[in-house]
Amino acid sequence: MSKSKSKKKKKKQLSPTGERVVTENRKARHDYEVLDSIECGIVLVGSEVKSLRRGQCSINEAYAKVRDGQVYLVGCDIPEYLEANQFNHQPKRPRKLLLHRREIQKIVGKAAQQGMTLVPLRVYFSRGYAKVLLGICRGRQRHDKREALKRAESKRDLRRVMMRRR
Repeated sequence: MSKSKSKKKKKKQLSPTGERVVTENRKARHDYEVLDSIECGIVLVGSEVKSLRRGQCSINEAYAKVRDGQVYLVGCDIPEYLEANQFNHQPKRPRKLLLHRREIQKIVGKAAQQGMTLVPLRVYFSRGYAKVLLGICRGRQRHDKREALKRAESKRDLRRVMMRRR
């Protein structure tokens, strides 16, 4: 008689808040100073959702743009879902972000200031819905980046010393 192997299901990676993170723009926190962030939904077609569930997405060069009273995510690359055949989507098409009118007005007011940019920080699933964490950011100069790196390094060293003391 042969032994039957039981297949264990791989647990999905969940963040501390119960969200399944698809992708994160780590470089954005280095290149920009995040002043405020806002969670928004995203309008997707079926093949895009399937591709996101596989963890395929790139927001490294993406940004948000306000056009005709609506907010659009531009430059986000969601690769085609191969099993969708003829019903596939365009990988880099602009995608509409879902926000309340008051939230859009708040974003427009802050983003209209000079040097402000709308940058996607994270794409994730929350309660089955695809969401984007959009940051209202100000670009950092080279000396600001160096300063931030020094601060992070000193925090790391302090944590290391505190761990040794225990």
